[in-house]
Formats: sequence, structure tokens, C-alpha cells
Amino acid sequence: MNVVEASILRRSFGDFHAVNGINFSIRAGECYGFLGPNGAGKTTTVKMVHGLLPKSGGSLFVLEKDVEMEAPEVKSQIGVVSQENNLDRDLSVIQNLLTYARYFDIPKDEALGRAEELLKFFQLDNKKDAKLKTLSGGMLRRLAITRSLINNPRLLILDEPTTGLDPQARNMIWRRLMSLKKQGITMILTTHYMEEAERLCDRVAMMDKGKILMEGKPAELIKKEIGEDVIEIHLDESSFELTAGKISDMDVEFEQFGETIYIYTEDGAAVMQQVLAMPHTHVVHRRATLEDLFLRLAGRTLTV
Repeated sequence: MNVVEASILRRSFGDFHAVNGINFSIRAGECYGFLGPNGAGKTTTVKMVHGLLPKSGGSLFVLEKDVEMEAPEVKSQIGVVSQENNLDRDLSVIQNLLTYARYFDIPKDEALGRAEELLKFFQLDNKKDAKLKTLSGGMLRRLAITRSLINNPRLLILDEPTTGLDPQARNMIWRRLMSLKKQGITMILTTHYMEEAERLCDRVAMMDKGKILMEGKPAELIKKEIGEDVIEIHLDESSFELTAGKISDMDVEFEQFGETIYIYTEDGAAVMQQVLAMPHTHVVHRRATLEDLFLRLAGRTLTV
């Protein structure tokens, strides 16, 4: 079963086409990521999925229901973590959850049981009665995700859930999201952190200017567009022209940004033997990542 089905989906603001005729489907139990620079159309797309924005054209079905014609039924089965912190700062941690549960007509005793279980899962049970002003940024994001799960959603939408967090808080949230994924919850993720997408997403869609440029499994996209390895060559001024010329004569794909050359290859060990014989300042040989793919697109296609 596909949890989300979009066909020729559009959203315009006057003459500006924020989402311009995209097609995608999201399978039950997978994490699907929308990646791209600011203004690519990611957030506009997910806002249409959870009914915050009406579509301008095309079709959009969520949980086999028309997202506009059957909005209450759809919203009752979705959890949303938005970019903005829209928690109620006048309420305590537990009060935020219980108040939100009322929107779904969840009985108080049941809501309390769910809230306490979720707070323990996100390691916030010791902050149950705390005011929000006493919580760190990481705790607030964990609470926002906790709140989004109070109605036992079948689809969880995460719009840049870890932006601005330190690495420790980010990794803690990643572990919890991976655990939820194992429980079978379908997720939609937008993020600027390529490592986050690579860790969590089964498939990703790279967007720019309202269009999907490519879609697929992260590992397969990386292998197809980049290769297995990346070799970074950081050059000094004296060796720049000589080394750049020798790399141009090699049978490899490469790009140059400032005084750094990036070689994309399937056989990093063999290429490294040639590179090490050249004059340079510093060489790094590493595995290709989703960030390499994103930055390569950013240099050629995307507007950043």
C-alpha cells in the first residue's frame, strides 16, 4: 500500500510556482526524504500532504483518501513536527501533551497513559511537570516529536526536525526516529543535513525550483551519480596549474571549486596511486556520501 500518492501536484502563489507538477508515492513503513536548498518546494509539498495548504492542481491522496475532500479523516491519522516551535510555553510538558490530545478526542486517562509512555521513550519523563522555558533546544524538539505521536499516527511528517541542535541532541533524535521506523510508522522527512537523510531515509527526492530532479535510494543515487569514492585534492598556488592539468588528462570525473579538486571514482585506490605522484598540498580519500551528491547538484543545477 502507498500511504501517499501525488500526481502532477502543483502549488502556486500568484505567478510563482512553488511546487510545479511533481509525481511521487510513499510506501507504507518507509522514510521518504525531500532534499534541496531553501525555496526548493520541500516545505510547501509537505504542507499540502498534511492539509495546511490547498493544492493548486493535480491529485493528492493520503492514506487512500483525498487530502482535501476527506481532510478530518486524514488529519486524524497524521502527526506533524513543523519547523517552527509551536509548543505552548505557558503550559508544562505534560499539559502540552494532554491539551493536544483533546484535539483528537482521546479520553483523558488514555491520553495520560500515552503521554507518560512517550515521555519515557524520548527520555523526558523526569521533565514531566517542567515549564518549557527550563528546557534546552534539544528537549523542546524531542517534546515536539512526542506531541506529534500522541494520536498514534500512521504517517509522521518531520519538517527539518533537528535544525539548530548540537550533535549529541541530533543523534539522540535520530536513534528514536529509527526506533519508530522499526515499529512500522511511515515518515516524511525534510532536512538540510545530508547525513540525517542518509541514515534515516529509504528513498529521497532531490528538489529544486518546485521540481523533483531525481529520486531513489540514497546509496543507489550516490553510486550512480558520484561513484564509490571521492578524492579531495587541496592545492597550493605553486602546484595548482600542473596538478589540475594532469587530472584533466586522467580518465576520471572531477570538479573544481576554488583551490580544491574533487575526483569521483569507482576505484579510489587505483586513482590515489596516480594522485599521490602529483604535487599537491593535501589529499583526502573517503567514501562518497549523499552530501557529495547534493553539493555536486548545487554547483551545477540548484540555486543556493
